[in-house]
Amino acid sequence: MATRNKLSITLAAMALSTLFFASVATADEELRPLRKNQMTEEDQAPAMLEYQGKAPGAQQRITRNFAKQPPLIPHSIEGFRIDSQVNICLACHDRPSYKAAKAPKIGDSHYRDREGKELKHISMGRYNCNQCHVPQADAQPLVGNTFQAVKMK
Repeated sequence: MATRNKLSITLAAMALSTLFFASVATADEELRPLRKNQMTEEDQAPAMLEYQGKAPGAQQRITRNFAKQPPLIPHSIEGFRIDSQVNICLACHDRPSYKAAKAPKIGDSHYRDREGKELKHISMGRYNCNQCHVPQADAQPLVGNTFQAVKMK
């Protein structure tokens, strides 16, 4: 009896694999989407845009849109190395160098561990800058809206 069940399972698997490979073989045919309307040009992703500011220090700070928003990066970070070994952002924004670089200092919260203990160096939990801080492109909104930034004090 067990042999009969194994045989029927094997035959069913073979039938399913035959159907799968038959559908793959016809993949050259034109794809038909499930939705009836096709994507139009306006649905396509916009072209890549240059980030605001060509070089660090050559731009103005970008106004924040809401309280507690991480500051936005007003310059390109193209080619900046940020990994577990090197963080190029620290060259200008770390405590020892921000004044000479005329750059904003990294927030004091980045120099505390999870328990709130003060550290002499940036916490590794805050080491990946572009996880929260992002450069801005001069792009038109994809969808119109009436959003207004919060009035910062």
